Amino acid sequence: MTSIEAGSTRRLASLSRNWVCGLLLALCLAPLNAAEPLRMVISMTPLALPIFVAESQGYFAAEGLQLQLQEVVGGHRALQLLNEGKADLATVSEVVVMFNSFSPPQFAVLASFVSGSNNSKLVLRPNTGIKQIKDLKGRCIGTVLGTSSHYMLELSLLASGVDPKDVKIIHVQPEAMADSLKSAAVDAVAIWEPLPFKLLQAVPGSSILPTVGSYWLSFNLIAAKHLLGRRDDELEKLLRALDRAARFIATQPAQAQTLLRERLKLDQAFVDWIWADNHYRLNLDQWLLSSMEAESRWARQGGLAKDYVKGAALPNYLDLIYAKPLRKALPSGVGLIE
Repeated sequence: MTSIEAGSTRRLASLSRNWVCGLLLALCLAPLNAAEPLRMVISMTPLALPIFVAESQGYFAAEGLQLQLQEVVGGHRALQLLNEGKADLATVSEVVVMFNSFSPPQFAVLASFVSGSNNSKLVLRPNTGIKQIKDLKGRCIGTVLGTSSHYMLELSLLASGVDPKDVKIIHVQPEAMADSLKSAAVDAVAIWEPLPFKLLQAVPGSSILPTVGSYWLSFNLIAAKHLLGRRDDELEKLLRALDRAARFIATQPAQAQTLLRERLKLDQAFVDWIWADNHYRLNLDQWLLSSMEAESRWARQGGLAKDYVKGAALPNYLDLIYAKPLRKALPSGVGLIE
């Protein structure tokens, strides 16, 4: 090898070492905000209004958040995507959280951001002769099993003195409910808004059967466990944006209603139908834990908790709460007894 070739080789080796060191240094110093966008799955319901507001008003962007939003029908589907690793965040009712607590959960509840007492309704097919809840004995009712609508249905039956075992309750997906009512495959369906409003329009002669009972639903933001501790700053910013959205709904209801109509592609009649039923406020309180404990007893006693092993330790729902981001974003919103 000539001296020129040897010198060239040494220079190439030095450049290679410098390039590798530079690359490693760049990787080590890469900014933390280069993290992947957070993937959030939203159940398309009026309960998701704070998320619609935060997105449209730029509150997420103002916090420097990168989000990828995906829309589904039903919190049960949102949680399924999270469990499959296809989402980082999801919106679900507390009943869906409860049903997924009997096997080691892969998520934690960050906050409740909506509550309400009339989100799910019973829609009757035409000409059933059903006048009250007691008339449902011996009838067939479709619902999405393992959801808030399922719980509302059985709670209403029990409150009216009807044993749920005396009613045929079957699993029907939301998209199939109109056809099920039209074909008389079911006598009624129990489902969440906006489906009841749409069914009244799609199925001539259908009607709402007033329910009894005291079910108060909460709609919650949950996060995959792999985020906890690693991306708390982003979770705090997300909750701050949602709190700002809740305040916007309270102070600018006309604008919020317009946005709700646009996102759900429904008219003002629908907004008027549901507006008074929902209360938008960011919180984590003891009521959420008490609700899931009561719902857990109902699910176990009715044999509905498929993942529950008789004799196994019951879930401690406080362990499903991750309050740290909310304590920073909105300290007054945390009312848990720990």
